[in-house]
Amino acid sequence: QTALLAGYAYADWTVRRLAPKTSVRLHAVLLAASLVVAGRHRGFDESFCRELARGAAREYRLGVRRFAEMSELDIWYSRIDADEFLRAFEEKGMGKHHALARKAVAKAQRKDRTRAFEKLGAHEDHGMKIDADPPLIIPIEEMLPDAEAEQVDAWARNLIESYRASLHGSRRHLLDHYTYRHLARKVVGVGSVGMRNWVILLTGRDDRDVLFLQVKQAERSVLEPFAGRSRYANQGRRVAEGHWLIQAASDKFLGWVRAPGFDGHTYDFYVRQLWDWKGKADFDAMPRRTFPVFGGLCGRTLARSHARSGDAIAIGAYLGRGDAFERAIERFATAYADQTERDHATFTAAVKSGRLRADTKH
Repeated sequence: QTALLAGYAYADWTVRRLAPKTSVRLHAVLLAASLVVAGRHRGFDESFCRELARGAAREYRLGVRRFAEMSELDIWYSRIDADEFLRAFEEKGMGKHHALARKAVAKAQRKDRTRAFEKLGAHEDHGMKIDADPPLIIPIEEMLPDAEAEQVDAWARNLIESYRASLHGSRRHLLDHYTYRHLARKVVGVGSVGMRNWVILLTGRDDRDVLFLQVKQAERSVLEPFAGRSRYANQGRRVAEGHWLIQAASDKFLGWVRAPGFDGHTYDFYVRQLWDWKGKADFDAMPRRTFPVFGGLCGRTLARSHARSGDAIAIGAYLGRGDAFERAIERFATAYADQTERDHATFTAAVKSGRLRADTKH
């Protein structure tokens, strides 16, 4: 699925519990504002950036209305895969850009567990481990130098065993072929900075058969004050259930766990493979003509997510046949992007003045 939509997978109850128009506006604005910010970052003129927002909203509206005419089973079987992604460029007669898109897909397909070990792993006399790359990756023995190795191993093995219970039977069978080797803390995206995120290295039949699991802390959704509490007591399960609901194909190892931290407090986590053919859009390298195609694909993907998790007929009726929705999203997204730039200017000024510390090497 498209990188811009990764943050929308918080919970299946978001679209159900929020009024359709509230949820639609929230997610569509996030998508459209992201495109405006990216376009401005590249130096595109303002009219083009506004059209990016409007075009993505238009594809979303048309997509939802198409889904509203489909059966529930047809909605659930529909997907936007790599072939359709590439076909979107081919249909626009963008030969050169189609080649670049093929290259991006191939790069994502190479981003697997073997490449993860090449980037993160190391062989030592005592076996395999996760290599240090401070401040982004810190092995557990460097975080807790006084802790006994046996204690750390026991904590990690108990976490894996508890997480195992959240997997489907066939996935448990697959996980049972792997053995715990090493643990490290990993800093990830902006939305997770400050929360507990672990990387666990496991091996299968030999040292070439590696598996990296990412264990990410999950907290209550920021939408709870407006949508009500989740039906799931474990916030990691809330996130995993949301992924399963809106994604056409989810990680085989997606699950959840509740585990004590080294500080004595208990936290909820969701678990997935660290790399599993995951790709992202490189806005710095993306050609100008590619932006509208990419934004349109994002809009269609979001439409499919809402059609699966909500009432496509109700949402389609709210969006209507005219362009009022996309024009409203364009205005709101532009204002949202303006505020984002003001916030970023405040942040960079604080770093420059020394009020905030920042590591610019990474």
